[in-house]
Amino acid sequence: MAHISNKTAEGIEAYLQSYGRKGLVRLVTCGSAGDGKSTMVGRLLYESKTLTEDQLAALKLDSKKIGTQGDSLDFSLLVDGLTAEREQGTTIDVAYRFFSTDRRKFIVADTPGREQYTRNMVTAASTADLAVLLVDARKGVQVQTRRHSYLASLLGIRNLVVAINKMDMVDWSEKTFSDISDEFSAFAKPLNFAAITFIPMSAMKGDNVIAPSEHMGWYHGATLLGYLETIPVDEDILQKIPFRLPVQLVSHPSQDFRGFAGTIASGVVKAGDRVRIQPAGRETRVARIVSADGDMERAVAGQSITLTLADEIDVSRGDIISAIDTSSQVADQFEVTLVWMAEEPMLPGRRYLLKIGGQTVNAEIGHLKHKVNVNSLERTAATQLVLNEIGVLNLTLDRQIAFDPYKENRETGGFILIDRLNNNTIAAGMIDFALRRASNIHMQALDIDKAARAELKGQKGCVIWLTGLSGSGKSTIANMMEKKLHAAGCHTYVLDGDNVRHGLNKDLGFTAADRVENIRRIGEVAKLMVDAGLIVITAFISPFRAERQLARSLVKEGEFFEVYVETPLALAEERDSKGLYKKARRGELKNFTGIDSPYEEPEKPEMTISTVTLSAEQAADAIISKLNEVGMTAGTIG
Repeated sequence: MAHISNKTAEGIEAYLQSYGRKGLVRLVTCGSAGDGKSTMVGRLLYESKTLTEDQLAALKLDSKKIGTQGDSLDFSLLVDGLTAEREQGTTIDVAYRFFSTDRRKFIVADTPGREQYTRNMVTAASTADLAVLLVDARKGVQVQTRRHSYLASLLGIRNLVVAINKMDMVDWSEKTFSDISDEFSAFAKPLNFAAITFIPMSAMKGDNVIAPSEHMGWYHGATLLGYLETIPVDEDILQKIPFRLPVQLVSHPSQDFRGFAGTIASGVVKAGDRVRIQPAGRETRVARIVSADGDMERAVAGQSITLTLADEIDVSRGDIISAIDTSSQVADQFEVTLVWMAEEPMLPGRRYLLKIGGQTVNAEIGHLKHKVNVNSLERTAATQLVLNEIGVLNLTLDRQIAFDPYKENRETGGFILIDRLNNNTIAAGMIDFALRRASNIHMQALDIDKAARAELKGQKGCVIWLTGLSGSGKSTIANMMEKKLHAAGCHTYVLDGDNVRHGLNKDLGFTAADRVENIRRIGEVAKLMVDAGLIVITAFISPFRAERQLARSLVKEGEFFEVYVETPLALAEERDSKGLYKKARRGELKNFTGIDSPYEEPEKPEMTISTVTLSAEQAADAIISKLNEVGMTAGTIG
C-alpha cells in the first residue's frame, strides 16, 4: 500500500506493532439511492491511499469505459462490484471495504438505498459502531433517509453522521445545509442517538471528506475523516459495561483440561474473578484465562479466550458466563422488536427457530402489539408483518435462555429467527425485556404422568393427524376410525375442524394468520389429550406444512402419525355437499383452500391414502392396519 511503501525492512516489525494497536471502527453508510454513498466510500479509499497500484489502474480504466463522471475518476466503481450495480449506477448488495489511516483502522459497510433491500441494511448495521447517513442536498430528507435513521437507532447505533452531500450542486449554499439539518433534527428528536453531527460535503469533489473545503468557509466543523478518527469506539464503551462471555465451544482436549471458549461480548475479566453461569445460575471462580499466546491475567471485550473454572460445574454452548454481581437475566418469554426479512408474511402462532449467541431454541410468535411506520414513527395496529416491516410483539421459547435487553448489550440481546423447514433467516430481532409472567409462572410437578395414564388405559397415547383438501373425506374417515377403535376397547377422541370452530376456535376466521392460530390451538389440545393417554384423531385441512410440523413437535417422536388424505381438487369439488367450493369460485368465500389459498402437500407423511380408489371404511381399515404394523396400537386392533 502506498502509505507504507517507504517503510524500511528494519521498521516493519515496529510498524506492525503500531498498526495492531490502532483502534478499529466499524461504520455503515446509508441513505437513499443516488445520494452518493458509494462515491463517498470510494473517495475515502482513494484519499487514504489504501488502494494498490493495480486497483488504481483498474479504477482509471473502468472510469473511462463505464464511469459517469466524464474525464474524472468515478469513485463509486471501487465499491459497486456487481455488474448489475454498475449498469444501474446503484448499490444492490452490501459492500464491505477496509482502509486505515495513521490513527485508526476502518471497516465500511456500504448499504443499498432502495427500500426492497432494507434487510441488507439491517444486516450491515447490526455490527456497526456508527452510521454515516448521506442526504442529497438537492432532494433533502427522503423516505429512505427516515427509514435508515430509524433502523440505525433501533439497532443500537448511538452516533450518527448526517453527511449532506452534493453541496457543489446547490452552489455550496449554507441555507440549504441549515434547512436540511433543521428538518432532520426535528424528525430524529424521538430517536435515541447520543450525538448527531452534520457535515456538508461533496464526495465527488472531495470537499470536507478528507480536507476542509475552500468553497464553504461558513462551515467550521470537522471533516468526515477527522470526525471518524476521533470518535470513541465501541471497544472502549464495551469494556465499561458488565462482563459477558457467550460460550461458543466447550474445549476438552484431554482429561486434564476443560475450558469454555468464546469472544468476550462486553466488560473485563481477570483470573480469580467470581462469575455466574446463566441460565443455570451456578457460581464459581475463574481459574485461568487462556489465549493463543498463553495465559493472561486480564481480558477485555472483543478478545477471543478460553476460561477454565475452579469448580466442576455443567457449562454448555449457548450459556453466558457473566459478572457475579451484575449477571445476565434469564427468561423464556419476552417483548421483542422484530424486523421481518422474508417474502412470506410473519404469522402469529407460527413456530420458528431462534438463534441467540451460540444457542438455538424453538420460538413461537405471540401477540403482535403494533408495527412501526418508519416514516412518521407512528405505531399502528397490525395482525402480521410483511417484508421489511418492523413490529413489537411477544415471543415465547421452549426453554429459558440467558440474555440482556438489546439496549444494554447488543451482543447478548440480539437474535435471528430461522425458518424450520428451509433454514432461511427470516427476521432479525432485539429483546426489549422479559415478560413479567416469565418469572412468575412455573410448571407444576405432578405425580401421575403420561406413562401411568396410558398404562391404566392399556394403550399408547398418540395423534393421528388427517390432512387434506375440504371434501377429501377426512371427517368421515376419522369418524369411521373412532368407531372401530372404540369397539376394540380403545380410549379415543376426534378433534374435527368444523366442530372445534363452534367452540374453542369460534373467534377465528380463515385468513392465513387465523389458520395458523387454529392449528396451534388444536396442537396444544392434542398434546394434552396424548398426555392423558388418549388416541387422538384430528380431521383438519391444516394447509401449511409449518403448522403441521408445529403440531408434530409438541409431542414426542413416535407419538405423531400424519396421514395425507389425497384427493384431486376436481373430485373434492364434486363431493361438495355444502356448496363451499361454488361460493369460493363465485368470490363469495375468501381464503378458501385450493381456490384462492394454497394447500401445501405433506412431503414425508407417515401414510398417504387415496380416496379415489378407497371408500371411507377401507381407508379407516388401511390406517388402523398401518398403526398396528408400526406399533402405535400394540397390534390389538383389527
